[in-house]
Amino acid sequence: METSIITQDRKVENTIELSIIQSIHEIRGMRVMLDFALAEIYQVETKNLKRSVKHNIERFPDDFMFELTQDEVDSLRCKNCTLKTGSRGEHSKYLPFAFTEQGVAMLSGVLRSQKAIQENIKIMRAFVALRQYALNYANIKHELDDFIRETNAKFDKNDMKFDALFRLLDEFIKHKQELEKPRNPIGFRMDANA
Repeated sequence: METSIITQDRKVENTIELSIIQSIHEIRGMRVMLDFALAEIYQVETKNLKRSVKHNIERFPDDFMFELTQDEVDSLRCKNCTLKTGSRGEHSKYLPFAFTEQGVAMLSGVLRSQKAIQENIKIMRAFVALRQYALNYANIKHELDDFIRETNAKFDKNDMKFDALFRLLDEFIKHKQELEKPRNPIGFRMDANA
């Protein structure tokens, strides 16, 4: 399944596989992909991917790749049912590796296969699309916040005008009620009992 993401600035259409976008998670404030998802995309076994990474560990500093904690694995499992115990390596007794965008880029050099290079291009486009989406979202949110602020300021001015209008209406109603009260007749009145 594929989805089209069009950037507003350039109106350039990038075709991104939805499954790749859905494989990107936010962990420790970074967008990452997990080792078993990458292994599936690259069509290699998770253990082989991890072995290649361990043999080239100097290429993967902490901002490129890190190992999840058990709490993070449990949290992911609860949040989006991503880590079902099943057939793709998620049930491994080893904690998964999480690769940032730079770590994923480094993987293509470590795996050295044509498939890895082709799939990395798709993954890099997915990361770029997510960044663009986040940027567009931030711009829209900023514009919406400005609109709400301006609208509230206008309503505040109108509220003051309505308050003054309601005070005048209350005074008018009180004055009208005073005018409509029955009055004592003017003049001399004789008491009928006298």
